[in-house]
Amino acid sequence: MRVHILDDWFDTLRGLPGFRRLAAHDVTVWNDHLTDMDALGARLRSAEALILFRERTQVSADLLRHLPELRLISQRSVYPHIDVDACTEHRVLLCSNLHADTPSIATAELTFALFLAAARQLPQQIASLKRGHWQFGVGQTLQGQWLGLYGYGRIAKQVASYARAFGMRVWWWGSEAGRARAEADGEILAPSRVAFFGDSDFVSLHVRLKPTTRGLIRTGDMLRMKPGAVFVNTSRSRLLAPGALESALKAGRPGRIALDVFDAEPITDTNDPIIHHPSVIATPHIGFVTEQELDLQFADIYDQVNAFAAGKPINMINPEALR
Repeated sequence: MRVHILDDWFDTLRGLPGFRRLAAHDVTVWNDHLTDMDALGARLRSAEALILFRERTQVSADLLRHLPELRLISQRSVYPHIDVDACTEHRVLLCSNLHADTPSIATAELTFALFLAAARQLPQQIASLKRGHWQFGVGQTLQGQWLGLYGYGRIAKQVASYARAFGMRVWWWGSEAGRARAEADGEILAPSRVAFFGDSDFVSLHVRLKPTTRGLIRTGDMLRMKPGAVFVNTSRSRLLAPGALESALKAGRPGRIALDVFDAEPITDTNDPIIHHPSVIATPHIGFVTEQELDLQFADIYDQVNAFAAGKPINMINPEALR
């Protein structure tokens, strides 16, 4: 099959062991990003299969009209960036592994790194040292602090294991079903949503973005947090209701916010008010961006391509596209 891989910005995938799984295919890897649909459509016109690099490219009905040879889109995890109905209409099968067995260790590690960066004021301390001012201020230790994890999934559980190793106290909130699973596993639940946000020293968000979770975290949730607390989001920015982040920054509650995800990505505006806010630690959506994590995730994606080529597709989102 003629397979095109989009948005591999650092040309990483070809150097990873898993890339050998595509040896039977004619593979083109694109290291830049096109936003113009006509130009992108012309580039991909001969593609039979597209491999997506997370949500970096939107697959719209307009794009699909440019791709007469396309038969398969292969990716991993949720797909808010893909018009599934348009895929079905154009007889393009979407395959996406939604139930991987392993957590994103890379995302969990970055999440905990952001806890440490916020607690010890690492960006400010480094900047102060470089300006010749020596120490910036006084940080916090993590031991004994309450970590509130919102969402009882694989990544959150991995973060909890790191937190406990540092002596943090962990409690949970989330959907009714998630709270039930946590309670069945003997975990500590916050007595209420209000207590979860109001009494946690750190809150970390670990929820998939779906229509039912969009705007899940409201302005009132953020404003209940303590001025000395830390809010971390390495999941998806639109889990926060419109205006919630801006209201929190204006009120200084919580006092520190660490973000790896944003409404519009990539951010190229050097004057962006969020990333330059003194209360924000910002990283450019690097939670999943390690060699080990990419090789693990793309192995699933390559397997979906091979299964389709063998006439036995797996992880089908819209099987009606084959009818």
